[in-house]
Amino acid sequence: MPPAARRLQPRREPRQVRAELTRERILTAAAHVFTEYGYAAGTTNRIAEQARISIGSLYQYFPNKDAILAQLLIRHIDRGTWTAADRIDLTPGSLRAMVHAMVRDAIDHHSDDPQLLRIMIEQAPVSPDLLDAINRHGETRTTQIRDLLARHPDVRVRDLGTAAELVLFTIEMNTHKLMAGPRPVPIATIETELIDMITRYLQGDPQPASC
Repeated sequence: MPPAARRLQPRREPRQVRAELTRERILTAAAHVFTEYGYAAGTTNRIAEQARISIGSLYQYFPNKDAILAQLLIRHIDRGTWTAADRIDLTPGSLRAMVHAMVRDAIDHHSDDPQLLRIMIEQAPVSPDLLDAINRHGETRTTQIRDLLARHPDVRVRDLGTAAELVLFTIEMNTHKLMAGPRPVPIATIETELIDMITRYLQGDPQPASC
């Protein structure tokens, strides 16, 4: 593994409940510190103090704050599992409700701490584990959305796979940008506009337009 990648790897993978709890305390403390002080001033000393552990104990788990932030973003991604996909209404006339469920899930996942989300998006270094988490999440969500599009009678798109990727990208990228940006857009506005846009796209005529 290249040195740059090694410096982002956690030093200790918890094998016991106590170690896992300590690791979670560090991550929770880091989220609080980064939100309160910002990333530049969110030092490992402050994180250790917030977690009520020694700085030496913190370094047993993470080599630096970059590795901690990368792990926070991985945890954020892994917690974005869409567990309600198998309970979506797929009856005729329910397409808007289906899209609403997709958008609402993304909004709920990103609404806890927009300031921390902005720090993670802007500052988190790219590690092999982070890339794996992004790819894993993308594949799972794309498969879920493609399955819903394939089974919904009101969907009219030319290519289900491409449509699923476009829908996922549109929802997640705009949710990130509009909720974590320097001038956040009201959630109700984000929700309504995304639902309108995606619903109209999915209902569109699949035949090529005449020139």
